[in-house]
Amino acid sequence: MSILAKEKIRLGVQVKDKYEAIRLAGQLLVDGGHVPPEYVDAMIDRENTSSTYLGAGLAMPHGTNEAKGLIRSTGMSILVLAGDGVDFGGDEPARLVIGLAALGDEHMEVLASVAGLVSEEADMQRILNTKSEEELLRMFEEAVEA
Repeated sequence: MSILAKEKIRLGVQVKDKYEAIRLAGQLLVDGGHVPPEYVDAMIDRENTSSTYLGAGLAMPHGTNEAKGLIRSTGMSILVLAGDGVDFGGDEPARLVIGLAALGDEHMEVLASVAGLVSEEADMQRILNTKSEEELLRMFEEAVEA
């Protein structure tokens, strides 16, 4: 099972708030077989405890430490939000939302790969302006393999 697949990427997503974004990102992880539906609730609990906004328009919602036992396999989902994005409590709205479920310490590897990919403004703009799931998948696969 792949960490990321085209089926777990959505472009131009309209959401009314961060909770709708988290639920959609979480449902893609459920649909991908990485986690059971209860994990999505743990993602909301985690957000209510501490924002998963990382800066520069990126949020990476994930479950609580207590929910780690629910994770079946490491996976991620990607939402590129339409318009101005949504407020995750950061310095600017989140436009890129990456749902994450990771076994063991694999989340650190995924976080490092994603951070490297979005650290440059030009790269972030390339992601936000991507027109196809396949193109976005290629960008992330290259970053994770690097």
